[in-house]
Amino acid sequence: MAIIECIDVTKTYLLGKVEVKALQGISFSIEEGDFISVAGPSGSGKTTILNLMGCIDVPTAGSIKITDQLTEGMSDGEKTDLRHNVLGFIFQSFNLIPVLNVYENIEFPLLLGKTKETFFSTKSEKEDWIEYLVEQVGLMEWKKHKPNELSGGQRQRVAIARALATKPKIVLADEPTANLDSETGEGIIELMKKINREQKTTFIFSTHDPSIMGIADHLIRLHDGKIKSEERLGKNIKD
Repeated sequence: MAIIECIDVTKTYLLGKVEVKALQGISFSIEEGDFISVAGPSGSGKTTILNLMGCIDVPTAGSIKITDQLTEGMSDGEKTDLRHNVLGFIFQSFNLIPVLNVYENIEFPLLLGKTKETFFSTKSEKEDWIEYLVEQVGLMEWKKHKPNELSGGQRQRVAIARALATKPKIVLADEPTANLDSETGEGIIELMKKINREQKTTFIFSTHDPSIMGIADHLIRLHDGKIKSEERLGKNIKD
């Protein structure tokens, strides 16, 4: 079952008086439970397609379906609900809340809205899940520290744990290992792969990291806003 469908998606920006074609009519589908890498050089459109799938931006032309819902025409409230209940985000810039500590930053998405209030049957179950995420990203001794007391790599690990807090159906990750050393990066990738296997969470990565591309079961390569090639489990789809 396709959890995301991109149909002839085009995105054009105006840079002064110059028209920049970030995406040029790309089409693909993502199956539920995919562990997918969107790869390509800088300027190929990787981050743009993640922003479109995350309803942070809108296509200039074409359409996107998420869990069989067309995103075009959605109200701001409907997009907010989709982002809160279906999507998790890992940003390159972390976007942590400075006044909250590690534990509180990870917990924060669970405090938004009423839709997640019944997600955990008890408060202790919620706390156990947050503690599990803190432990898995290796920050137990830092959980009471605020972002300005952490290194870049540690902040990235908080951002990753926060994205997983609501147990989203889809996680969109923009270069999630870019600020991590190789050992920590490998551990984080294995954690995400474990959650992918156990909870069928769909992970979509924009990445240059060969270790992510190497274990992806679906690989899309972009170049100049177009799909250069697409492979699923070693089987070539487009070339």
